[in-house]
Amino acid sequence: MTMLTIDQEEINRRLNELRTEHNDLDAAIIAMQGMAVVDQLQIQRLKKRKLQLKDEITRIEAFTLPDIIA
Repeated sequence: MTMLTIDQEEINRRLNELRTEHNDLDAAIIAMQGMAVVDQLQIQRLKKRKLQLKDEITRIEAFTLPDIIA
């Protein structure tokens, strides 16, 4: 197993963690919005964290995907 393979495995593991957390936040936001008493501040915080995760996922994917010349 080469160093590149280990690095790629680590990157894939991190991407999976980020995607899982992103999906969990999405489910939490939907559940909170359906409650009788809605905590808008908490929902805002969750949405901000979700956006941060999406940005990190996008950065990692852009780093790992090869440049394609059109």
